[in-house]
Amino acid sequence: MHPRNVWQAMSRPGFLLSSWPWRSAGYLLTGALAGAVALVGLLGAVAVGGALAIVLVGLPLLVLVAFAGIPVARVERHRLRLIDRDKVPDPHRPPAAGGPWSWLTTRLREQTTWRELGHAFLLAVLLWPVDALAITVGLLLPLAVVATPLLMATAGGGRETKVLKAWTVTTWPTAFGIAVLGLLALALGGYVLGVAAGARAALTRLLIAPRESDLGARVVELTRSRVRLVDAFEAERRRIERDLHDGAQQRLVALTMTLGLARLDAPPGPLADQLAKAHEEAGKALAELRELIRGVHPKVLTDYGLEAAVADAADRCAVPVDVELALPGRLPAAVESAAYFVVCEALANVDRHSGAGRARVTGDHRDGRLRLLVRDDGRGGADAGASSGLTGLADRVSVLDGRLSLASPPGGPTLLSVEFPCERTDRSR
Repeated sequence: MHPRNVWQAMSRPGFLLSSWPWRSAGYLLTGALAGAVALVGLLGAVAVGGALAIVLVGLPLLVLVAFAGIPVARVERHRLRLIDRDKVPDPHRPPAAGGPWSWLTTRLREQTTWRELGHAFLLAVLLWPVDALAITVGLLLPLAVVATPLLMATAGGGRETKVLKAWTVTTWPTAFGIAVLGLLALALGGYVLGVAAGARAALTRLLIAPRESDLGARVVELTRSRVRLVDAFEAERRRIERDLHDGAQQRLVALTMTLGLARLDAPPGPLADQLAKAHEEAGKALAELRELIRGVHPKVLTDYGLEAAVADAADRCAVPVDVELALPGRLPAAVESAAYFVVCEALANVDRHSGAGRARVTGDHRDGRLRLLVRDDGRGGADAGASSGLTGLADRVSVLDGRLSLASPPGGPTLLSVEFPCERTDRSR
């Protein structure tokens, strides 16, 4: 496996021949440049803001200095990828509403903003000189020593040169001997650069990466918002089902009855034939609409619960299905809906693809979990990855913290199981 960061790379052989020493050098060099730019920018903003504060024009500029750490931290998160392949997520929460004022108030209330501001000042005052020193010691000085023969041949005219402007070299054997020592120092400097870059990155992560408490709060909020979305989606499905059932279906029933009466009253002839065709088409449209309503959200599921809805789906399946469910009481609406559509999709696949002679649906609710198992005696070989329907159901199950698994060896049997963590509710039948 490829090393994920510079520490892993240094613990393995071949570190000096890899790209990691140069990545470390690039990280430290860009850190020195970024720190110098941050120092000039912060000093300039504070100086200009302080000078203009007398006429109140500089006060907004001084307030904006509080947000200076945000762009600096963003650059740092990108630079960290040079020596650490693990991406650092943005720890900032999205504003509750749109507009600059909401953004400003959200950022001012976050601890992350002030940690990033502290990091920006630390980078501008202390860290970038350390980066420059590490680059000088680990790379520039060894390269200067290695270049001793070249300097002697060019600047020294082949007669003499100075090593690091401290020792004079007048013979070629001595110059090449010092160059060899420089190569050894350059090899040692590769590890110096790696250690400096790794320590520097660890400090940066400590200051600008999300804290465990921040991540925990975001996970909780994401979970809650996900549940709210599921509930809203199910409520919208039920509303559509009610509108179709009480509106379009009733009108279509009335149209079918009217056509039937007109067909009875019409004398034999072309008009009676056309009315008969229209009556048949209206009947087919009514049957399709009822099937569509059942697919959107079956009324039997709303009124009588999961056990009755699964029994109804089994009756409509072309393959004989045995149903054994032990589900006293009702479960949360979102769980019942997801479980019902899992069973329907599984039975549809049994009917279309399995070649099975019989299927079976079993399930119960124990220890705070709903468990369902759909089994058939077909040919097997089903692939969950090739079924967009099962993939969509798996996503829907995962939203409710459930698990869906498929076992279908060649020759069968095929087993589809699903589990949901849920508690019984007091909704009446």
